[in-house]
Amino acid sequence: MKRLDQILYHVISALFRALGGLPQGMRRTLAIILGRLTFAFDRKHRRIALQNLQRAFGQEKSEAERFAIARRVFENLFHMIFELAWSHRLPLKDLPKHFTISGEEEFHRALKKGKGVLCLTAHIGNWELLPVAAYLARFTGGIVYRPMDTKFLDRFFKESRSRYGGVTIPTRRGAMRAIYKELKRGLPVAMLMDQNVDWFEGVFVDFFNHRACTNTGMALLALKSGAPVVPIFLLRAPKGFYGVFGPELPLIQTGDPTKDVELNTAQYNRVIELYARRFPDQWFWVHQRWKTRPYAPWPRETRK
Repeated sequence: MKRLDQILYHVISALFRALGGLPQGMRRTLAIILGRLTFAFDRKHRRIALQNLQRAFGQEKSEAERFAIARRVFENLFHMIFELAWSHRLPLKDLPKHFTISGEEEFHRALKKGKGVLCLTAHIGNWELLPVAAYLARFTGGIVYRPMDTKFLDRFFKESRSRYGGVTIPTRRGAMRAIYKELKRGLPVAMLMDQNVDWFEGVFVDFFNHRACTNTGMALLALKSGAPVVPIFLLRAPKGFYGVFGPELPLIQTGDPTKDVELNTAQYNRVIELYARRFPDQWFWVHQRWKTRPYAPWPRETRK
């Protein structure tokens, strides 16, 4: 790491320590103000969020409702920053005061199968605090992440994500082998499965009734390793945070490898959509989820 990156790393670490020391009311107020200012002046991402919400809820929510959700999404992003800073100051013994988890029995039942667990998650709530939910559920494992372009930020977030004992796995060449290795050791691996990918990395399956190119990695790993897939999300609650471990998702095997990947990936999308519908202001609508388009209309079965 270059000298400048080292300096910037210590600067960002000190900044987060300072932000984490602010009173709770001030942190919330600043997040709302900064979120609304960004919403007002960041035309590009405001447009993306509103277009995505129109695509997802155009027939269900009014324009005013979608506008309000989009603005809260921007606020949520700043809430995340202040919450992450606050969490770095939080003693381990105080975690249960602010974090509630449910369904961890489902997770441990899947883990006992000895094949590891693929944790299906998404950019919803405060995903940067998912390691807290893992710690409270008494497990550590791998976390798949996209390396940041700036080395000092990459180092900071890598250390933040692994501070409770987790192993970070960057999404680069060799990532699938690294994930498979963790599963063979009987360990869980968390993967965020709600972002757009290029056509050669994914399959087109429904997300909010529109075809979205979705990464096939989790389906391929589940089919190859037999590792159970368990959803896990960390949501913001009126008081603190709520970690949810969903029931294990059934592995679909039809005998057709291509169809199996598509059907399992579609199943993962349905779970993420369920939570994005229930908590729309906590999902990452500023991402171009439907950016990659199929070359031809998806063939639909015709009813006879």
